[in-house]
Amino acid sequence: MHIPPFDNLNKPLVDVENSSVPLTYFNIVKLKKGQAFSYQTPGYETCIAPATGTVDVDVEGEIYTNIGQRFANVWDGEPEGVYVPTGAKAEFVCASDTAEVFVAGAKYDKVTTPFAVRADDIDMVQYGSDDTKTHRKIKHILGTKYNDRVGRLLVSELFTVGAGGWSGFPPHKHEIDQFPDETRHNEVYNFRFNPDHGFGMQLLQPDGDAVGEAFHLVDGSTFAFDAGYHPCVVAPGYEMYYFTILGGLSQRSLVQSFQPEHAYQIETIPGIKDMIAKFK
Repeated sequence: MHIPPFDNLNKPLVDVENSSVPLTYFNIVKLKKGQAFSYQTPGYETCIAPATGTVDVDVEGEIYTNIGQRFANVWDGEPEGVYVPTGAKAEFVCASDTAEVFVAGAKYDKVTTPFAVRADDIDMVQYGSDDTKTHRKIKHILGTKYNDRVGRLLVSELFTVGAGGWSGFPPHKHEIDQFPDETRHNEVYNFRFNPDHGFGMQLLQPDGDAVGEAFHLVDGSTFAFDAGYHPCVVAPGYEMYYFTILGGLSQRSLVQSFQPEHAYQIETIPGIKDMIAKFK
C-alpha cells in the first residue's frame, strides 16, 4: 500500500497488527524543543531513529542522551538510534529546535535489553555502479552486527549515489517462509528526495503476474507490502533515500528470492553479493 505524505499527528502510519503488513510497525513523530512523546508497543520491538534533530531517550529508566546529529535533512551526516525491547515503555524528548523521528518496529514476543546505536556503530556498504545505474549506499542502523541482541527487526537507510538510478534491482521478493531459499519478511519504506521536489516510482509485481503496478513516489511517501517483486527508481537529476523496516516471521535474517528472468544480473552489478550478505 502507498501512503502519500500527510500530517499523521504523531499517530502510527502502520500500526500493530496491520492487516496488510502485520509483522511491522511504523510511526513518524515530529516535535519541537522540550516536547516529549511516549509509547508502548506490546508484542513489537522497536527502534527510535531520528531522521533529523536530536532527542534524549528513556527506555524503562535507561537513559540515552543526544541521539541524532542530523539537522538539515537525512543527507546531513550519519544516523543514530535506540533499540527498544518488546512492550517496553519508551519516551523521547526533543533536545534540538525541532526533530522528526522514525519509530520502526517488528513483531516479536521475547523481551531483550535496550541499547543505543551511535554514528560510529553504523554498518555501511556501498555497491553497484554509475554504468549499471545501480550505485547505492546502505547504512544499517540495526544490521547483522546485532543479530544476537535483536529479535526480528532490521532497520536501514538506503541512498542512491548520484542523480537517478535503480534500487532493489534485480527484482526480488521475500514473501514465503521456505528457508533456505526464501523467508517471509514484511517491509515498510519511507522515501525522501534531494532536492525535495524530486520524485520516483515504486514497482510491485506479484509472483506469476506478467504486469505489476507502479506507484508515484514523492518526498515523504510511505510504502508497505508483504509480497511481490519490488524494485524502485528515482528520476534523473534527483537523489533518493528510503528508511527501511523489515520484520521477519520466523527469523531475523532475510533471504531474498530473485525474479528468475532477471537473476543473472546479480553477476553484472559490482558488490551486490556483499549487499545481500549484510541483510543476513
